[in-house]
Amino acid sequence: MRLTLLFVTASLLSAWPAFSAELRAGAAVADITPREFPINMVGGFTGRGSERAHDPLMARAIVLSDGELTLVLAVVDNLGAGPDVLNQVKALASEKTGIPVANMLISSTHTHTGPSAGRTSGPKPELAYGPVFIEGTAEAIIRAHANLKPAAFGAASHPLPDEVFNRRWFLKPGKMPLNPFGRLDKVKMNPGTSPDVIDHPAGPTDPDISILSLQDAKKKPLALLANYALHYVGGSPQGELSADYFGEFARLMPSRVRGDDDFVAMMSNGASGDINNIPFGVTRPPREPFEQIRIVAQKAADTAWTAWKKIDRHEASPRLGMRQREVTLKYRRPSASDVAEAKAVLAVKDPAAIEKLPKLAQNYASKTVNAAQREEETLTVIVQAIRIGDFAICGVPFETFVQTGLDLKKRSPFPQTMVIGLANGRHGYLPTPEQHELGGYETWLGTNQVQKDASVILTDHLLEMLEELKSE
Repeated sequence: MRLTLLFVTASLLSAWPAFSAELRAGAAVADITPREFPINMVGGFTGRGSERAHDPLMARAIVLSDGELTLVLAVVDNLGAGPDVLNQVKALASEKTGIPVANMLISSTHTHTGPSAGRTSGPKPELAYGPVFIEGTAEAIIRAHANLKPAAFGAASHPLPDEVFNRRWFLKPGKMPLNPFGRLDKVKMNPGTSPDVIDHPAGPTDPDISILSLQDAKKKPLALLANYALHYVGGSPQGELSADYFGEFARLMPSRVRGDDDFVAMMSNGASGDINNIPFGVTRPPREPFEQIRIVAQKAADTAWTAWKKIDRHEASPRLGMRQREVTLKYRRPSASDVAEAKAVLAVKDPAAIEKLPKLAQNYASKTVNAAQREEETLTVIVQAIRIGDFAICGVPFETFVQTGLDLKKRSPFPQTMVIGLANGRHGYLPTPEQHELGGYETWLGTNQVQKDASVILTDHLLEMLEELKSE
């Protein structure tokens, strides 16, 4: 009889859910919408004033802990946050939670209808925005940490190829305009949709939406982090701040997974430095303001739901791991002849003569001179690799080209790898060496700041870090 009872007890224990194991998770959201207007939306070459917010800008955070390691995954709705500002966020959150700053990944969505977070004080609204951003983002992390509870984890992906387009194109003979330096590139960014002009795209796309899903001990959805290699959508009402499709996705996703008011969904920016939402070669019907954002967000939410349904079982005891490295890169330097040409362009004052210069000539001439005068020779950036079971995340502080993201996914030792751009800083575009050879906006000195093989260097570091995590 005793043996029978022991056998029954052992059988019941083996069938009991593993939620008593290590993983705990918490999630939270905080509003980081500017409090003062007008404020600049700084996407593009000229600041655009905003008088109001069409939809709120939010900071969203997930905290994961296995009892030994605690880490943060946060996504903020803004154009891009500098490392100086993010370091202040991390220090404040670390002071309140005890989580090491090196265990925090904070990425920007890169909405072009949001402010930058690079300055922290001053009389103007865009200068005063720093404290709002810092305190709000730290609040999301602190509250997520306070919400830690037993949890389980799952990951999957599903393709949404319809809404991603490589924006760098080869043009038909004789159609390439001069670049700002008075030279001819081999490819052009955003060349329009005319079949008489465009020939074929200069690179691939990544169609997959990857997700990290968390549920509590009762299998109730707790949080979901998604990632899509789509730069942004645009088309929000003129003069209004917007979180773009990233924010609309977060609003829709709870209804897809039947999440309650505490459920937190977030969409991160993937390796999408050369990807946008323009179907080149096709004329899209006119859209009302914000309509295309809604369309993309709805498709993305449906695709994330499809991926979520693929998860057979959420794991209660995934192995957690994190690596952070500081990598020093060389700043690009213009040649003496480049500087001389730039100074000659800047010396042009006659409006009629300026009109005859290539588009943006004086803008990039100024960037060239500034690059020559920069005192620093190098830039030190942070890259991070995270392990959650058999799922990995790479954080890169650049607008990373899709080919780099695809390479990391293909060469990663983990079955599924998510690549998050604009993570822990914003240092411009990161073309591959092959794309540097083709020229185009993303490769121009001033748009791109660091050595031309920087993408290779960072990829090698991240793959080494992933291998370390895999062997633990």
